[in-house]
Amino acid sequence: MATRKRPQREKPDKPLGWTVLIYRVPTEPASKRVSVWRDLKRLGALYLQQCVCIVPDIDDVADELEAVAAKIPAVGGEMTLLQVPRLRPADEAKIIDAFRALRASEYGEIVEECETKFVKEVEFEHFRQNYTFEEAEEIEQDLEKIRRWFKRVQDRDWFAADRRDEVEAWLVRCQDLLAGFEEEVYRRSGTDDAAPALPPKATPDQVPPRPIISLRAPRRRGRGARGADAAGSIRRRQKEA
Repeated sequence: MATRKRPQREKPDKPLGWTVLIYRVPTEPASKRVSVWRDLKRLGALYLQQCVCIVPDIDDVADELEAVAAKIPAVGGEMTLLQVPRLRPADEAKIIDAFRALRASEYGEIVEECETKFVKEVEFEHFRQNYTFEEAEEIEQDLEKIRRWFKRVQDRDWFAADRRDEVEAWLVRCQDLLAGFEEEVYRRSGTDDAAPALPPKATPDQVPPRPIISLRAPRRRGRGARGADAAGSIRRRQKEA
């Protein structure tokens, strides 16, 4: 389902309408229930209880909910859509707070991805001096995945949830780490020497120690090596800079 940039409503200036979906899907096969759940999660719906979710009537969100609901009978399920013109102020405030908490939790997952996975990955590749164009491209692709994830959460953040600025700050930091790694790859690409060069007039005790070899099992990559394309991409960015 394609995502679209939707307006945020921090303080609605008029009553906000809502659409509620109540549905039931056969328990077997489980893939049918999971498929419906994934579509609703991607849309950004808030579950009020099991198989009952709600979305605000903002832009085309309600239309997208109807499109998801229309698939339910095709998998042997039942569904009912309810149009709610307005909620009691206290109930609306509670639901909006729940939406904000849900989006803030998703932003938190992105922060964790940046902090505990992306940053650690770059640090590990520096540690083992894996300065290759292939590795630089894979790191760049990992960052692009995080950016796309952030964009999807932004598109369903209708009520200006917390932690968005925190994610943006982490993405800047991750971009800086990627740029630094690419610069090191480019700097070292002009030599085929496997061992570090000795300084002028080096004495034996000045010889740099051999790098520590990690015993971690090699990562299984799902994508093929594209060293030449990666090298060209980094060199183009170096020239543009």
